[in-house]
Amino acid sequence: MDEILERIKDLALQHDYITPEIIMEKDVKPGLRNPDGSGVIVGITTKGSVNGYEKVYTDRGKNEFYLKPIDGKLYYCGYNIETIVSEIISEDRYGFDEVAYLLLTGVLPSTQDLDRFSDALAKRRALSKIERSIVMEEVVNYNQMYGLHSVVSHLSRCDSNPDSTSIEDVFLQCVNLIAKMPQIVAANHNVMRFRKGADLRILRPKPELSTAQDFLYMLKGEMPTDYEAHLFDICMILHAEHGGGNNSTFSVRSVTSSGANTYMAIAAGIASLSGHLHGGANESVMKMMKDIRKNVKDWQNEKKLRKYLTTIIDKKAGDGSGKIYGLGHAVYTLSDPRAVILKRYAREYAAMKGLSEKFHFYEEVERISSEILTERKGSIIRPNVDFYSGFIYKMLGIPRELYTPIFAMSRVVGWSAHRLEQLVLGKIIRPAYISPRDYEQEYVSLKDRK
Repeated sequence: MDEILERIKDLALQHDYITPEIIMEKDVKPGLRNPDGSGVIVGITTKGSVNGYEKVYTDRGKNEFYLKPIDGKLYYCGYNIETIVSEIISEDRYGFDEVAYLLLTGVLPSTQDLDRFSDALAKRRALSKIERSIVMEEVVNYNQMYGLHSVVSHLSRCDSNPDSTSIEDVFLQCVNLIAKMPQIVAANHNVMRFRKGADLRILRPKPELSTAQDFLYMLKGEMPTDYEAHLFDICMILHAEHGGGNNSTFSVRSVTSSGANTYMAIAAGIASLSGHLHGGANESVMKMMKDIRKNVKDWQNEKKLRKYLTTIIDKKAGDGSGKIYGLGHAVYTLSDPRAVILKRYAREYAAMKGLSEKFHFYEEVERISSEILTERKGSIIRPNVDFYSGFIYKMLGIPRELYTPIFAMSRVVGWSAHRLEQLVLGKIIRPAYISPRDYEQEYVSLKDRK
């Protein structure tokens, strides 16, 4: 690096750092987080609700309370996600389209309305000639999230009125994106394989299939088993929404509030999700587990496994971050309901695939890491949705580079619902940032500077 660039970099680091003392003095809440780690409330949404605590009021008065950790609860428009999943499973049907209808409208569809909505989605799955050409042109970069971001941002070229913010137009744009995203993800991946030397295979969607069935078919070129398709459907349902405060959804709402078009708003969500602290966490889990297996040959020896996990947490092993990926959550405390559901299916599917030993390895890493982190942090640390989702995707034969794009093609439902809600609200998001200085600096003429 040039000397002057090195100097500018050092100055940037020096002046960008804000001390904890100043943060406390100014009563600033970095990351829109309260001192207890809970999120600062900046809005109201009817779409998703995430709960990891309950208020327990003291005897001293109605306004004095403390937060008690509870088993996590996730609600879609007021409906418990655990109930939604269990009912769909009990009826032996696919539920992603129903969840999309619920999040967009706020109500559960009748059988007739759900059939009509599923039919509307199925008819919109296929990419047009120009949309297919965009996929072919844009997927030069092998990073699948870069490719997805690029394709979605360019889909405005296929819209006769891309900048409309009328609810009618935006609703149709969102429905189109929900319908097309699975084929875009599958096509992106198959074009990448083609650029690496494989035969080109872009399959057209089959409208008679469910969203989950169709994606797995388009991706791999063969029909999944009923069990695999239903399992993937559950994964998509669990990733469809998570309240307005998660980073990608807040990004979509923020960009929406400026008057930007649907494609730019959804692209902002994809950009946010590409970060390893958000959507890329399940990929990081898989890399971490591979590293642990490599360095702890006898992982059933608890002493050895605990020792290596401790070195990871101490930033002396792994990727040096000190993180056990897939553990801990900003809101959930005792449990993440999505992780509870996925762990149950990971155990069941692993037994079917003859991979129970590998599942038990995950279980041991979860147990020991949770014990270490809970003891160190003084608060309960449990697995989140990312800990087992990657393992399930791997058993389904899905390449690791698609784990985060799959998250995006599921979460586009929640993003769309929040975009529509933000448009109805009609107010630009503009949080305040304050300066650490309470004085004006004296300007020094250029000739007098050293």
